[in-house]
Amino acid sequence: MSQNSKAVSLEAIAAKKKLSSSFFKKGISLALFSGLAYGVYTAFLTMGMTKGVWGDWYGKNTAALSTFVVVYLLAALGNAINDTCSAVWAILYSIVKGKFGDFLRCVNTKPGRIMILAALIGGPIASTAYVISIQMAGSIVVPISALCPAIAAILGKVLYKQELNKRMAVGIFICVCASFLIGSTSFVGGSISKDTFLGILIAILAALGWGFEGCVAGYGTAMIDPEIGICIRQVTAGIADLFILLPILGVMAGRVGISFELASQAFTSGPAMVWFILSGCLTFMTFMTWYAGNSMCGAGLGTACNGTYSFFGPLFCLLVLGVYGGMDGWSLPPVAWIGAGVMMIGILTVSMNPLDLFKGKNKEVDINETA
Repeated sequence: MSQNSKAVSLEAIAAKKKLSSSFFKKGISLALFSGLAYGVYTAFLTMGMTKGVWGDWYGKNTAALSTFVVVYLLAALGNAINDTCSAVWAILYSIVKGKFGDFLRCVNTKPGRIMILAALIGGPIASTAYVISIQMAGSIVVPISALCPAIAAILGKVLYKQELNKRMAVGIFICVCASFLIGSTSFVGGSISKDTFLGILIAILAALGWGFEGCVAGYGTAMIDPEIGICIRQVTAGIADLFILLPILGVMAGRVGISFELASQAFTSGPAMVWFILSGCLTFMTFMTWYAGNSMCGAGLGTACNGTYSFFGPLFCLLVLGVYGGMDGWSLPPVAWIGAGVMMIGILTVSMNPLDLFKGKNKEVDINETA
């Protein structure tokens, strides 16, 4: 082979490596953005549930609503409106991308049914539990709900016989320790309020649901376009929230019609719907960038980057609700912020070997030197 041919070959290899590196970095950026978007969505959704008619429901001059309705049905309603708005954004996006027909065709396929199952677990169950926990205990539950990657690793071992090595076990242990560290900040004078304790338990339920959803959805998106899969998930979650979960909670509250009455008032409350439309958009963007990031940098690293919402959630709740909204109770003690940071380290350790990040950097340097 001539010297010119060798030079061209080396240049081609270097160009390919550079392109792969750029693709990988873009995936990390998208996955990190998904964690940030999740934090903003949490703050916007919670803000929406303080505006308009929601202010009457949760305020001192509240209508004659039972404790069950205020604590559980209203939280489920807030999540239902958010998921419905997110579904509308997902449909609009599929239309713009020319994939709405593919969405309709994929719904009744095996991958589509798997995504529907994932949506039923993650929407009506996990997401509603997440909203309830925030209403009961505040932003302290956000990092605790971020246990879902660790839970997904355990469930993957149990359900699919996936690898659960020593590194992953260490990461899970770090996550659990971080959750206890965060939870310890709720103890005031050696005791914890009933609502805060229950909110933390419900946040763990949300983490369980999202962990299970991650196992199911990971299998489904391996066989379907992620953009179509996300559309199926969001539409299913919105429909299930509105027409399955809310009526069930209405029956539990003593009158099935109350869920539709409250939903009608909520959907026509302009000051609140502005925030729900924004939170729905951010919810859709969260899943879009998370799935896209996973496909570009790997599910492990993508999940770890998305897990940064354990930090961004409390941060944006503080900025939007505490600073902008002037509401008390949204600041966290320094120990909780440290716990959120430790949680991110644990998530990274579960998802991948942190040393690989430095190995990848070294390899990139070698490539550039070779070029």
